[in-house]
Amino acid sequence: MLAVLWNSFLTNWYLFAIAALIAYLLGSINPAVIVTKVVTKGKQDIRSMGSGNAGFTNVLRSVGKVPAIITIVCDALKCIAAVFIAYFLFVQFAVLPCRDAWFAQCYFTCVKFFAGVFCILGHSFPVYFRFKGGKGIVTAAALMLASDWRAFLLILATFLLVFIIKRIISLASICGAVMYAPATFAVTFVFDHLLRQPCLWYVLITTFCALLIGIFAIARHHENIKRLLNGEEKAIHAAK
Repeated sequence: MLAVLWNSFLTNWYLFAIAALIAYLLGSINPAVIVTKVVTKGKQDIRSMGSGNAGFTNVLRSVGKVPAIITIVCDALKCIAAVFIAYFLFVQFAVLPCRDAWFAQCYFTCVKFFAGVFCILGHSFPVYFRFKGGKGIVTAAALMLASDWRAFLLILATFLLVFIIKRIISLASICGAVMYAPATFAVTFVFDHLLRQPCLWYVLITTFCALLIGIFAIARHHENIKRLLNGEEKAIHAAK
């Protein structure tokens, strides 16, 4: 099966390249930077405010609730757009190694993960903003929702539980990142591989992608981890 998938990748390489480019460019659009500049009339850059992170939490703390809501919605929408543009491209133009409907569904879900990874990279290292962006948590959450809602619900429950107890977004995000790969493996192995149709390759590929995203998210939180270990990470408080 791995040989079949590799041959399919070689056959559709141009679609993967187009999907990766579109996803990266969409991901590079950073709402946190744009919204902050609009609100402050070009006087402030979110990357020089608060924690310096170009993401939802820093906007909430440094700029306000409404800009933060706009930021989180746009961060999610750009990833969903990237994922479904890639999905559309492959549904319309990809040459699949077999015509089995279940194989196609699994294949296209893997394509969603592929596009989502590049969107997260664009968010974190945006070409439009000197490659200095956010940590990609909201973008990753949107990918979870667009690719597998079952894993998304498990991660959302983890995030909310930790946040309700500790009120620290970074800690909740790290816990969600840690659980992403195990949650993905659990739902795909049980509900897809065991209960529907054997497709271990799909379980392994999606779990591997989730593992990469989780590790990347944790690595992007290295400063937060230091503050958490030192007891210096602050609970969330929004700017008025």
